[in-house]
Amino acid sequence: MNTPANLLFVTLLIAMVVPAPSPFDVQGHRGCRGLMPENTVPAFLKALDLGVTTLEMDVVISKDKQVVVSHDPYFNADFSITPDGKPVNKRNQKSILLYQLNYADIQQYDVGSNGNPAFPEQQKLKTYKPLLSEVIDEAEAHRKAKNLAPFAYNIELKSESSEYNISQPEPAAFCELVQAVLKQGLTPDRVTIQSFDFAILRQWKRGADAGKYPKVKLSALVENLRSPEKNIEELGFKPDIYSPYFRLINQDKIARMHDQGIRVIPWTVNQRADMIRLKEWGVDGLITDYPDRAKGL
Repeated sequence: MNTPANLLFVTLLIAMVVPAPSPFDVQGHRGCRGLMPENTVPAFLKALDLGVTTLEMDVVISKDKQVVVSHDPYFNADFSITPDGKPVNKRNQKSILLYQLNYADIQQYDVGSNGNPAFPEQQKLKTYKPLLSEVIDEAEAHRKAKNLAPFAYNIELKSESSEYNISQPEPAAFCELVQAVLKQGLTPDRVTIQSFDFAILRQWKRGADAGKYPKVKLSALVENLRSPEKNIEELGFKPDIYSPYFRLINQDKIARMHDQGIRVIPWTVNQRADMIRLKEWGVDGLITDYPDRAKGL
């Protein structure tokens, strides 16, 4: 006979055995690029105020081996202003490599006052490319000051094999510099490392398996037309997260990844209708330039 006490015991036992589903992960792309200058401290703090569960960002390396938060390895002419107040010229933008500049010089460029023509809602304000360590310090201070729930960091190592030793270090040196920053301020459970360059992910896994790097989640970024299985075969191990361009995913692919225990978090989803459809299909989260449009998902 099932008494109320017995039923309560069974209910508690099930709750202990079956983990609660992970919350839907809304990631602010480059902070909140649609609303604030990308990959800057104001963008990350604004994203936190909008309720993101993860801050998504990109990192590159400076000449003096600092980990700089930046999507491009150069100063993008769409929004960058030189230290003497002139707009960066589009003809020579790719010659102004961060890998050839010390961070003190990088910090003198303004990457917010001009706004970004591709994002008309973006607030214009004078700001600069920060260090990864500064972003972590500022975000954690903001969390404490505002009594916000804990959030995660999704850090993309911007890497291309054709750019090794030109605009970036090789994977081993790149990963070594990033992991040294992370070890100073974050527990591994709050961090994802992602990259389109699978050599970066393989390097990080080797380092983590050897006990050198923190055992963070690893995410395979994808923008090609190959099947998820082909991409994972190329990677050589099962990542924690499969992160394709959102138009390359469907319900069947999501289910196949889930069958392997791999979460699916597509990028970059900016329209509310697409967000709703993808969530209905079963994605575990999404990366968006407009975290305000993802409220209530």
